Amino acid sequence: MGKGGRSTVPTTQTIQTADKDGHWMSPYNPLDPKAPQLPSKGQIKAVIPKECFERSYVHSMYFVLRDTVLAAGCAYAAYLTLSTDLPSNLFSLDALAWFVGWNTYAFWMGCILTGHWVLAHECGHGAFSPSQTFNDIWGFAMHQALMVPYFAWQYTHAKHHRRTNNTMDGESHVPNSREEMGLSKEGKRESGYAIIHEAFGDGPFAMFQVFAHLVIGWPLYLMGLASTGRLGQDGKVLDGDIIDHYRPWSKMFPAKLRFKIALSTTGALAAWVCVYKAAQEYGALPVILWYIGPLMWNQAWLVLYTWLQHNDPSVPQYGPDEWTWVKGALSTIDRPYGIFDFFHHKIGSTHVAHHLFHEMPFYKADVATAAIKAYLEPKGLYNYDPTPWYMAMWRVAKTCHYLEDLDGIQYYKSLEDIPLRKNGKKMD
Repeated sequence: MGKGGRSTVPTTQTIQTADKDGHWMSPYNPLDPKAPQLPSKGQIKAVIPKECFERSYVHSMYFVLRDTVLAAGCAYAAYLTLSTDLPSNLFSLDALAWFVGWNTYAFWMGCILTGHWVLAHECGHGAFSPSQTFNDIWGFAMHQALMVPYFAWQYTHAKHHRRTNNTMDGESHVPNSREEMGLSKEGKRESGYAIIHEAFGDGPFAMFQVFAHLVIGWPLYLMGLASTGRLGQDGKVLDGDIIDHYRPWSKMFPAKLRFKIALSTTGALAAWVCVYKAAQEYGALPVILWYIGPLMWNQAWLVLYTWLQHNDPSVPQYGPDEWTWVKGALSTIDRPYGIFDFFHHKIGSTHVAHHLFHEMPFYKADVATAAIKAYLEPKGLYNYDPTPWYMAMWRVAKTCHYLEDLDGIQYYKSLEDIPLRKNGKKMD
């Protein structure tokens, strides 16, 4: 895929910037008169070794096999040690062991299956192999098994890459406006989330944010009820229309994709029918324990990555008048995920490279990231937040609530900075 540049990668030391409270800050501020000029995509690509763009059937299929063996091993360990029968005494040590055991299985199986999700995501981007037909066959199989409508999400995720951090035409985790959060022009609490935040308080509202994103965020997004863009595929403002991932005629998709969308929806329905049949055959509880629990953790991980890799109070969001593709791509953040990098193919720690060149196979992304960092970091254009992911998640949940406007260069604001009402009434 394309031409690359030098094959040697300089070693650099990460340059950190922080605010007065010690929180990481993006080194790039486009509002600063001294902000560096952004390079072109071609200039960035020229510093990446050309072998980073070479895709391999064997290499990619090895990771499918590896992740499948891990999943089988996890399931076998659970089969040997756990029972699907509900303990007779729910307040016994046996019941506690049963509860902890199945939740441990759900977490780690969900973690492993997120590896399959990442591989299917690679298929959608064309990074899995040189053949898009081969990619689509494997991507469809892996994503549909995880209840992801493959072709529908392939299209919307491609749009997410094309319009990253665009306040109007972005896709997934599109920021709320001040009005959508229930604030007046004067910044007073009037309705919606602004009132909920006041009723809950800062910490509980952040917990609600985490729950909304990680537990119910993915199904709501697929149904078009949360986090979608503001424009249809024709570029027109949606004005309240629901754009889901299931209807072939949804305004999210061009007419030429209707057959593929219908195929994805059929696959998702078939998967749910299999779940229903299994519940009839074996009972609802075993299906929940073996499949639904891991699926929920898998969905939590995939939402977490998209949420954290593009959101921080110091990272700009761009209105249509300011947005460019390079600005959006360079607003991506790399973060450390520790052991989960092994299971998730470094999708979170090499996300900048991925957004710049989505056609690059994931197993070359660490080499590309080193080259990109060496080139961009001295310019103050590389975002790497060393904050542990769970702490970063909590900070984003507390600080990234809304934008003051959808035009120009905007930064996230927090409801924690909005004065409370007096006695349930707006303050004068």
